[in-house]
Amino acid sequence: MTSPTQIKLTNNIPLVRACNSVMSTQCCQQVLTDLLNMSLEDPVTVQCLTAASTKLLGYFIIVASSLIKLPQLFKILSARSASGLSFSGTFLELIAITFTASYSYAKRFPFSAWGEAVFLYVETALFAFFTLWFNRNRLGSLLFLMLCVSSVYLLTSGLLTPAQLWYLQACNVPLAVGGKLIQAGVNLKNKHTGHLSFITAFLLFIGCIVRILTSIQETGDKVVIITYAAASLANLVLVLQILYYWRATNRHLLKDSEKKTN
Repeated sequence: MTSPTQIKLTNNIPLVRACNSVMSTQCCQQVLTDLLNMSLEDPVTVQCLTAASTKLLGYFIIVASSLIKLPQLFKILSARSASGLSFSGTFLELIAITFTASYSYAKRFPFSAWGEAVFLYVETALFAFFTLWFNRNRLGSLLFLMLCVSSVYLLTSGLLTPAQLWYLQACNVPLAVGGKLIQAGVNLKNKHTGHLSFITAFLLFIGCIVRILTSIQETGDKVVIITYAAASLANLVLVLQILYYWRATNRHLLKDSEKKTN
């Protein structure tokens, strides 16, 4: 029986550089050597490939999240209306995203485990801003932007310790659920879902489900995992509401459009 071929890896090889972006140097050596020998049965290799798959999935979530709320944003801008959207619910969701991003940043978690929070923060902040703006609360919308900038600086400047930020992250469970349930309550009261986007709500639900898996693999942080689990259930409620009120929503938006035309 021939002994396994050993290869020496250097960072000058493009394949090695790509491998090192998702795996440790030791894992790259192990996996690429096993690939050369046409064998991927080693338990260490399997573990390395699993970790790499999780990291790549995390990066995919980040890319997808940069687009995930755009359908909702375009819907608001196109209609020049935030009808059916709850500012308080959106604001609570924004706080939850802010706490997640600042806690993950302070704990030095891999960016692949939380990077979508950056994009979701910007997009959710825009939702809240336009909800105020299109409701003719121009001063409130500008003050809101100032609050967003100052809070991000406070939470990422190092003034708060990771231990203190843990308590804020722990608050995310009721915040993540509360913000969505407020919106669900508005939908229940209105008997329609207004300009809520099904695509956005559904993708947020799927994203939270995937984030449970990647958080288990990359952070192991129980409070983060519980937060995503709670958020996934809350997002599911909105998805089901949009489907349930689909016809009623279309009738409401048609009447709203006719009023503006007249």
